[in-house]
Amino acid sequence: MIMQSMTLDLRTAIETTFHSVMEESGMGLTGPLEDDTVLLESGLDSLGFAILVARLDDELGYDPFSISEDAYYPTTFRDFVAFYEIHKPS
Repeated sequence: MIMQSMTLDLRTAIETTFHSVMEESGMGLTGPLEDDTVLLESGLDSLGFAILVARLDDELGYDPFSISEDAYYPTTFRDFVAFYEIHKPS
């Protein structure tokens, strides 16, 4: 139960920040942000993703792309959230 709650809190934080970056950049989502939303089709461009990751680093206190030893490019929103969960510092 506690782990599920932590995962939901992380997902909520990521989703909220994603929407905030989209709004600030003047871009709108091409559809609802669902688990299977393809990130490249979400409406957020590469600069937007860089801003999103930087903002999440500030808010969450870590950047999984810097922590991971392997280059990884999540395809869907689910993959993006899972990557943050997997590399979350203990």
